[in-house]
Amino acid sequence: MTEIISAINIREIASAFVVLFAVIDIAGSVPIILAIKKNNQTIDSLKASILSIVILISFLFIGEAILSLFGVDISSFAVAGSIVIFVLAIEMIFGIEVFKNDGPTKSATLVPITFPLIAGAGSLTTLLSLRAEYDVVNIIIAILLNMVIVYIVLRKVDIVEKIFGDGGVYVLRKFFGIILLAIAVKLFASNIASLLN
Repeated sequence: MTEIISAINIREIASAFVVLFAVIDIAGSVPIILAIKKNNQTIDSLKASILSIVILISFLFIGEAILSLFGVDISSFAVAGSIVIFVLAIEMIFGIEVFKNDGPTKSATLVPITFPLIAGAGSLTTLLSLRAEYDVVNIIIAILLNMVIVYIVLRKVDIVEKIFGDGGVYVLRKFFGIILLAIAVKLFASNIASLLN
């Protein structure tokens, strides 16, 4: 317990939180969530948040074991992850679609809300990339903090839309896209050196 407490680092939590917040992009997903609700599909906010926590934390721990089966180390995955994050940032900044959201849409809570909107390929890749940089405890705290925001947005999506408006959501998406782009470059630079050595 003492080791866990001593591992807690506010800077790491804040940094991991911002990265995950930008990748999950729940503010940018507001139009999608509203469209789902307009199609009379129900979204269980609590269930979606809990499922996302389970998926993200499970992958944080077993993702490395899965990689080891293929002989891939975390640094290599972090470099690959930085490229995925880079592409996500390009999508957000320039408004282009690279990753197609083509999953089945029968259950709105599980698909597409939990996967791929919240715990999608970008989030999972980012988690292992972050693990190469930060302590696991700090990443878990960042995940939980993000899921609180996800829950609030899913629960009060109509209010969120009124507060930010279309313009506000647009600005948030661009702002976090630029932050994500800078993080992708940093992640690539810090891990490529160890691979080259």
